[in-house]
Amino acid sequence: MMISQTSCFWEERLKNYNKTKDKIPTMTKVCPEMHEKKVCEAVVVVEAISADVSFASNQFPSYKLGPDDQIVDEPKENEKHPSVKDVVDKETGDLSDQHKRLSVRDLACKFDKNLAAAAKLVDEAKLSEVTSLEGHVMLKKLRDALESMRGRMDGRNKEAVEKAISMVEALAVKLTQHEGGFIQEKAEVKKLASFLKQASEDAKKLVNQERSFACAEIESAKTLVMRLGGAFEKQEISSKASRAQGPNVEKLVEEVQEARRIKRMHQPTKVMGMQHELRDLKSQIQEKSAYSIKLQREIAIIKRAEGSKTCPYVLDGAQSLGSCLKIRASSDSNASDISKCSFQWYRAASESSRREAISGANQSVYAPEPYDVGRVIQADILCNGQKFTVTTEGPINTASGLQSRVESLMRKSNSEFTVVISQMNGQDHVSRSHVFTVGKSRVKLSRGWITKAREIYSNSMQLCGVRGNANAHAKALFWQPRKGLSFLLTFESEQERNAAIVLSRKYAYDCNVTLVGQDD
Repeated sequence: MMISQTSCFWEERLKNYNKTKDKIPTMTKVCPEMHEKKVCEAVVVVEAISADVSFASNQFPSYKLGPDDQIVDEPKENEKHPSVKDVVDKETGDLSDQHKRLSVRDLACKFDKNLAAAAKLVDEAKLSEVTSLEGHVMLKKLRDALESMRGRMDGRNKEAVEKAISMVEALAVKLTQHEGGFIQEKAEVKKLASFLKQASEDAKKLVNQERSFACAEIESAKTLVMRLGGAFEKQEISSKASRAQGPNVEKLVEEVQEARRIKRMHQPTKVMGMQHELRDLKSQIQEKSAYSIKLQREIAIIKRAEGSKTCPYVLDGAQSLGSCLKIRASSDSNASDISKCSFQWYRAASESSRREAISGANQSVYAPEPYDVGRVIQADILCNGQKFTVTTEGPINTASGLQSRVESLMRKSNSEFTVVISQMNGQDHVSRSHVFTVGKSRVKLSRGWITKAREIYSNSMQLCGVRGNANAHAKALFWQPRKGLSFLLTFESEQERNAAIVLSRKYAYDCNVTLVGQDD
């Protein structure tokens, strides 16, 4: 593609140069009929003028005078040697015909030749400039001589001299016009030469790069050939050695096979006996573990039944995430008023394991949060100096659809939830709906352009389910962005509240922060 563009550029510039070169004005010698004396004086003046000027040829150029004193060029004789234009056209044609078959080195050579041709064009433009300057000098001297002769002429001779002066002036104007064209062509030729020079340098760089690549490939091929030769030699040596030791190797192989056969004959019974024993032990362990689990469940049921007989309080509510656990007095007991009792909720891995107090959970109602999933919830009731304990029948189950909801929210960079501020810094607060935004690096509470709080995940931040007084425990969330500022937020649904807790704790964990409640 670059070669075809270069060829078109060459052809267009050289055609313009040839057209302008062919239009260079030549001078016509005017020989009016004069007196012999006057003609001799004119010849002497012309000789004096031409003595100071160097001409490109030995003969005086010829012109014709057309209508309205316009100079008409006469056709030139055919030159014997081809011009630079013809040479460049030929080279450009060859380059266009063979550009698909050229190698990088041939391309560099072609650019060098075209660069030399462009240098010749620059030299010709300089020579034309010198010739144009000499033409101006000659025309000025000729006009001055004719002016001096016009003062000494009269009649018909004077008219001829004036006509010659007008011709000289017309020649000067036309020479000036063509000189402007030569200057423009000179600038274009210089641009063409710089372009070809840059292309030649790029081609040389490409040649050097390809040469280095070729040398590297040749070296790698040599290395590979030497490596293969060494491998073949080693293989040949090893094959010769194996052929030399063939009988001994075959004998050893036969002995090894015989030894293996004898070993298989004596060992299978022992191995199979051990495998059967292991299977029996595994089956016995599985039976005992199942029986142990069954006994533990029966013991737990018996203890719960005994506790329900002695405990005047029961635990209501579904044992799953999104529900509320509420302590109430049993209908068939004379329990004290529940409002006069104090409470403390606990979470434990099982009924018999060590339990962990839930800080702030000291009301008769508790809404499990995602941290409680898979754990048993217990509550201690202290009333009239007596202490009672109620326990869930099993671990807290996760809510249906929560996992898919959290996965869909995690695909977003920020998750927004609609909330209402129920309390602010422990005081009841009446407000409109706000937006609670859980991001991967921070949490924000805002309404429109107004931002209530915005903090990055840190150790001073706390977030958990509501553990104190609230209207809707399963939908409420406690958030402390920093010390001295806390909110109690109520969500639109239990699933939204639990999803916000799971997301915020997941993003905080990614930031090396554990986001839990107070004293957890």
